Amino acid sequence: MAADKQGKFWEFHDLLFKDYNKLNDQKVTEIRTSLTLDADQFQREMLDPAIKSQIDADLRNGKSAVVRGTPTVFINGKRLRDRSLKGFRQQINQELTQLK
Repeated sequence: MAADKQGKFWEFHDLLFKDYNKLNDQKVTEIRTSLTLDADQFQREMLDPAIKSQIDADLRNGKSAVVRGTPTVFINGKRLRDRSLKGFRQQINQELTQLK
C-alpha cells in the first residue's frame, strides 16, 4: 500500500511475491530501493493508521472467509477447490445451471 502511494503497487507486489518465502524488513527495504521509492515517504506510509486499518480489515475478511493463502478463488461466493481449468469450468457451469 505504501508503494501504491508512489505509483508502484504492482511492481512492488510482483517483487514481494517473487521471493515470498524470504520476506523480512531487509527484503522490503531492498525492494523499495530497487524501485527508487522515496524512503521517507515510504516509511511514513508504512506507519499510516489508515493503511493499517485497511490491511486489518482485509485480514479480518480473509479470516472470516477461511482464506489460508493466495491465490484463493471464489465463484459466486463459493471457494474453488480445484483451480485447474477443468475445475473452473465445472464450478462455473454448476453455478450457471443453478441460475436457470
